Amino acid sequence: MGLRFETRRSDSPWVDTVWTCTSEQITAMTSVAGARWGLVFWEQHGRSYAAITGPETRTGTAPVPEGARFTGIEFAVGTSLRAVPTPVLVDGGIELPDTTRRTFRWDGARWETPGPADAEALVERLVRAGMVIRDPLVTEVLRGNRPAVSGRTVERRFRAATGLTQGAVRQIERARTAAELLATGVPAADVVAKLDYFDEPHLARALRSYVGRTVRQLREGTGGAIALDVDQRLTS
Repeated sequence: MGLRFETRRSDSPWVDTVWTCTSEQITAMTSVAGARWGLVFWEQHGRSYAAITGPETRTGTAPVPEGARFTGIEFAVGTSLRAVPTPVLVDGGIELPDTTRRTFRWDGARWETPGPADAEALVERLVRAGMVIRDPLVTEVLRGNRPAVSGRTVERRFRAATGLTQGAVRQIERARTAAELLATGVPAADVVAKLDYFDEPHLARALRSYVGRTVRQLREGTGGAIALDVDQRLTS
């Protein structure tokens, strides 16, 4: 038993992925560094909960409520909350009060708790209400464009929007992609070449820092439960 994840990519420009998870006979997992903030909703023993999750700069061990069912929304890099600066959320989060199975309270208003099929509908309502925003300059940078402002201005606004530097986002995203490729059987040498790592030891160090797994563990699916966008039916 362990974590059973299902993840889908979103076609919303505001959302990266929507995921669901069930925890079975497990109390902890390896968390993986991530460049995105999110919303997560879960039920356990008849009670409902909701939280805002922040970007994570490193791997670690995270508690898992046993017997819980989760629905999560990972927002696109560059989006942010009007009421909570993203840097405040880095390596942390905020549990939302007064959550029921049907609704949750956020920024003085009550919203309908989404399921995986209507996550984007909730996000669109939040966007229309001005609660979820984005910096157009950061959007241009993420598209590969070079805005007509100084590099210092770009970095300052990028960090304000994402809570991270551009370099940190690239390193985290690259390590997650490497882990996903290795977990699906791609040889380490091919991952090094594809993702432009200097060599296999460089890849191994990145995996330890951001994913908490070795190449062998990812290839064999060992090491316990882990929050990663691959087949998550893992055991300890």
